[in-house]
Amino acid sequence: MGGVCSRKRSQLVDEGDAFQTPPRFSKTSSLKWLLLTLPRSNSDVSGKGQGKGPERCPSLMELCVARVCKDINKYSSFMTLPRDLSQQIFNQLVDSNCLTEATLQSFKDCALQDICLGEYPGVKDAWMEVVASQRQSLLSVDISCSDVTDNGIDLLRDCLSMQSLACNYCDHISECGLGMLSGLSNLTSLSFKRSNGVTADGMRAFANLINLVNLDLEGCLKIQGGLIHLKGLTKLESLNMRYCNYIADSDIKYLTDLTNLKDLQLSCCRITDLGVSYIKGLSRLTHLNLEGCPVTAACLEAISGLTSLVLLNLNRCGIYDEGCENFEGLKKLKILNLGFNCITDACLVHLRDLINLESLNLDSCKIGDEGLSHLKGLVLLRSLELSDTEVGNHGLQHLSGLCNLQSVNLSFTLVTDIGMKKISMLNSLKSVNLDNRQITDVGLAALTSLTGLTHLDLFGARITDYGTNCFRYFKNLQSLEVCGGFITDAGVKNIKDLKALTLLNLSQNVNLTDKTLELISGLTALVNLNISNSRVSNAGLKHLKDLQNLRSLSLDSTRVTANEMKKLRGTMLPNLISMRPE
Repeated sequence: MGGVCSRKRSQLVDEGDAFQTPPRFSKTSSLKWLLLTLPRSNSDVSGKGQGKGPERCPSLMELCVARVCKDINKYSSFMTLPRDLSQQIFNQLVDSNCLTEATLQSFKDCALQDICLGEYPGVKDAWMEVVASQRQSLLSVDISCSDVTDNGIDLLRDCLSMQSLACNYCDHISECGLGMLSGLSNLTSLSFKRSNGVTADGMRAFANLINLVNLDLEGCLKIQGGLIHLKGLTKLESLNMRYCNYIADSDIKYLTDLTNLKDLQLSCCRITDLGVSYIKGLSRLTHLNLEGCPVTAACLEAISGLTSLVLLNLNRCGIYDEGCENFEGLKKLKILNLGFNCITDACLVHLRDLINLESLNLDSCKIGDEGLSHLKGLVLLRSLELSDTEVGNHGLQHLSGLCNLQSVNLSFTLVTDIGMKKISMLNSLKSVNLDNRQITDVGLAALTSLTGLTHLDLFGARITDYGTNCFRYFKNLQSLEVCGGFITDAGVKNIKDLKALTLLNLSQNVNLTDKTLELISGLTALVNLNISNSRVSNAGLKHLKDLQNLRSLSLDSTRVTANEMKKLRGTMLPNLISMRPE
């Protein structure tokens, strides 16, 4: 069955070197058969693209795969091929969207190991006959978003070596279909995201999957009461039940014995402080997500015992200051999300010893200037979210020693131009979001010492052409948004040399003309460009011909017509995915 070139699950195959050891194929005629199908014309294997100069010479394996895929309708079966080769042919057909129900038949009994058909169009029960024909060789299957039913799932019952199965968004698989999986005891990864077929009763099948390490039930709304069937899955390390809205405290008690759990996702469930108390013995837990759960700071008493925690998400919970002293025991925390809670500066006192923190989210909390003084010792901090807080100019001086900061969001805060000067002391800052702030040229000038900036958002700021002179200090910018309405073509001259830009938003600057498109024509790394609400016209589109990486182009409320935009994509920018006007 093509087993000459079989590989172990843990082995990686270097396709480029696949034919450097001739004995590997010495016992099969398949190589000779493939070579006879290769083109004799130099034009097909010259290694040169059309007008693009010399390219890397393709490997013999790549040539074989490409030729077979091109002539796929000529072959009725690949049973005699080495497994590695038939696997690559299969993968290439899937990647190029050329696999059909008819061509799939050629792979029957080919001992393939990986069948990845997630989101592939047309997958149904008839396809599963070929999938199941791989039998003991089959290790992973992904049929997410398919029309496979219980009958198709039943065909997998003899694929006893299977380790990974993904059936996300499969609306036609019922709890009866789940029962057919109970014999696949070698499964280590199982995913049924947003499946109505996963019910409390249907979860009985999971009790036999004793080797499960990863279980993903995100968005399964009918599993309340079914977690009792997970009690024996002691190897489980990751359990995702995000958006399982009806999971309650009574369900969580069945997780008590899953002492190998490292990642537990419970966002938007009905878990209260009582439910959290049931997991206090999961000492290996590193990631805990309780976003949107109706817990209070009282749950921190139980969480404080989870000393291995690296990530804790309490966004949009009912956290107040009282009880926050229990944060002090979480010494290994790297990521802490407390956004949209009612905490004040009094809570931040208890964060000052979390010296391993790299990311802290305090979005929309009642944090003020004095609270930031407690963050001085968090020298590893890379990201700090202070949007919509009560932080003002005085508070920013407390950040001056946080030299590893890469991202600071101060949108909707009390920051003024004077406060911006204090931010300039953060020489290692990589990203600043000043969305909807009335920042002027003076404030922008205060940032010029931040030469490492990669992202700068000045949406709504009052930046003029004079202020754009500051951009020459930001050679590493990848994302720039300047949408205040005061920039003209003259100001864009200070943007044209920012060669690393992948996103540029100049919308709302009503005086920009076609000259702007000419000026930015050298920004060939651009992926996203927005110059809406300007005076750009159809005549200026010709200047975009070299922006071959462009995927999104927005020119709403300009003089550009939808017809000319379509011509642009058809003749010069075929890779455009999103464009406006349409």
